[in-house]
Amino acid sequence: MANSTSLNFYSSLVLQTIPISDLVANKSLFSKVPEDWHAVAADIKNSTEAVRNGNHDQVNLVATGSVIAILNLAYSKKMTIPFFFGGDGATMLIPSELLDAAMAALNQHRINTLENFGLELKIGSLSIKEIYEKEISLEISKVKISDILTIPVVLGEGLQYAENQIKANFEDSHKGSTKIPDLLNLEGMECKWDKISPPEANQEVVSLIVIACKEEDPSEIFSKVLQNIDTIYGSLNSRKPISVKRLKLKANLKKLNDEMRTKLGKYDGFYLLKNWFTTTFGKYYLKNTTSGKNYLQKLVELTDTLTIDGRINTVITGTTPQRESLKSYLDHLEKNGQIKYGLHVSKQSVMSCYVRDMKKDDHIHFVDGAGGGYTKAANQLKNK
Repeated sequence: MANSTSLNFYSSLVLQTIPISDLVANKSLFSKVPEDWHAVAADIKNSTEAVRNGNHDQVNLVATGSVIAILNLAYSKKMTIPFFFGGDGATMLIPSELLDAAMAALNQHRINTLENFGLELKIGSLSIKEIYEKEISLEISKVKISDILTIPVVLGEGLQYAENQIKANFEDSHKGSTKIPDLLNLEGMECKWDKISPPEANQEVVSLIVIACKEEDPSEIFSKVLQNIDTIYGSLNSRKPISVKRLKLKANLKKLNDEMRTKLGKYDGFYLLKNWFTTTFGKYYLKNTTSGKNYLQKLVELTDTLTIDGRINTVITGTTPQRESLKSYLDHLEKNGQIKYGLHVSKQSVMSCYVRDMKKDDHIHFVDGAGGGYTKAANQLKNK
C-alpha cells in the first residue's frame, strides 16, 4: 500500500471511479494516512439534549462551521484535506503544518459557540502516529461520486479511536482563552434553506449509521450493506433526499441570526439586513434565471449524503416498505453479530452549505435528517 509524508498526500491520491460498494471491498485501493498527519475532531457536548430542546439547527450550524473553518484554512494554503461531517460534529485529517492554526481557529469557533448558543464544543487532535502505535488501522481512498463530486472513504477504526480519545481528554482549560481577531474564517458558510421535504409525497428521510463488529472484516461487511442499500433504494443519486423542486430559501430572521452569530461570532445589524435582502432576492434569482436554475441543479449533485469514516453514515430517502426491507436485512446482520446500527426516520431533511464559488461548482452541501437525524441514530447505536 502507498504511503506518503507529502503535504499534498490526499490531493495526490489516485481518484477511484468504481462503485463505492466495490471500492470498500478492495483494500489494495486504500493508502495509509501519513504518520505526521493528525486527526482533528469537533463534537458538541450533550448534543442529544440540545436536539431534544429544539436546537437542532444550531447544532447543525456549529458542526458545519467546524468543517468550514478548516477547509478555508487548507484552501488558503492551497491544500486539499479529507473531512467527515456527522450532524453534531466533524472530523478532519490534516498535515502537521496546519495543526496549530487549525486548533486556534477551532478554539475561537468554540468560544463563539459557547457565547452565542450556550453549546460546549469539544475540540482536539491526535497524531496518526499515536493511532498506529496502538496497532489501530487507518486507511483512506478517494472516489468520484459524480462528474463534480469526490468524497474520501476511510477503512479502519482510527478515526473513531481518535474521536473517543479527544472527547475523553477534553479539558475545560480552553474556557479562559481569548478571541484572536480574524483568526476564524467561515467565509462561504450559508444556511438559508428551509427544511426540505423528500422528492415525492410518499417518501421519508432515513439517517443511518452502521459499524462492523470487531470480529468482522469491515471491508466485506460494508460492501454487503452498501450493495443492499443500492438494491433497495437505487443509486446514490436516486436516493438523495434533496431535489430542485423541494428547495426553498427561508428569510426567517431567527435562521439568519443564527447563521450570522455562527459565522461572525456576534450581532451585526448590517450583515443581518444585507442577508435578508439577499435571501429575498435569491428566491427570484434561483427560480427565474438560467444561472440560478443551473446552480440549484449543481447543488443537488454536490450534496454530500454518504460518509464512510470507518462507519457508514448516510442520509437516504425512500418509501416505508423500502426502509422496512433495509431494516430487516440490518436486523439479520445484527442478530448474527456482524454489525450494530442506529436508524432514525424524519419527514424532512436539513441542509447547510459551503459556497466558495457558485459559478465554478466550488461548493458542498451537508445534509442531515430533520430534528437531529444523525444525533438520534448515533444515540440509538450507543445504547446498543
